Amino acid sequence: MKKPAVSISLSSYGADLVRQRGQGSFIDILAAAGATCIEWREELLTDEDPARLSDATQAEGLESVYSSPMELWLAGQSKPNSELITALQRAQAFGAKWLKVSLGYFTDNSDLHTLARVLSESPVQLLVENDQTLHGGRIEPFQRFFADIEQHKLPIKMTFDIGNWHWQDQSAASAARLLGRHVGYVHCKAVTRRADGKLVAIPPTAIDLQAWEQLLRHMAQGVMRAAEYPLQGDDLVQLTREHISALAHLGQSQLEKAHV
Repeated sequence: MKKPAVSISLSSYGADLVRQRGQGSFIDILAAAGATCIEWREELLTDEDPARLSDATQAEGLESVYSSPMELWLAGQSKPNSELITALQRAQAFGAKWLKVSLGYFTDNSDLHTLARVLSESPVQLLVENDQTLHGGRIEPFQRFFADIEQHKLPIKMTFDIGNWHWQDQSAASAARLLGRHVGYVHCKAVTRRADGKLVAIPPTAIDLQAWEQLLRHMAQGVMRAAEYPLQGDDLVQLTREHISALAHLGQSQLEKAHV
């Protein structure tokens, strides 16, 4: 039985270490650990050469996602963010099949015709993520966005960030039920509140994994999922391999029962 694709967001290894070592240094780690995909992080780039990273990932049989912190829609503007064209070009230069961005300020006046034209000129598929903001981290704007996307038949999928719903006190279970059929990529992270009141991402417990299993039942079978939580230890290959195995197993128990 084919296991689901598992990606690793390079932010998981810590911003300081990633900037110090360069994102290309993690290609071998992910390949050795059995990852399917690598998620480049625009905000952590230093002097990386996109063409070299593209060639290196392809040589290892890895796919890639290019993550940009840009918002698709800016406040008070009907046309999509002008940076989208550049972001799509950068994603393509890195050899990425997908570009991940935040939703931003989507309204009924947002110009989907212009968005369709921009996307038609790029081979890169757009993934739109729920972030931690009031305007881009709540369920209702995504319901409206994907209803309009379906009407215009645009090839856009959602990055469903399980942990980010906490920042706006939204139910991940409700979000999965209402938005699951639009999801093409799942960001997995557990969340806890520190003593100072700040929410932070942490590795999952067994209870978290069980909860994620329930969420994925609302999504396409075998949807690609990614670790986006701290992966820190002396043996990064072994640590990464363990978490890839745990994430790949999500949703498989139901399939195994069905094949008995």
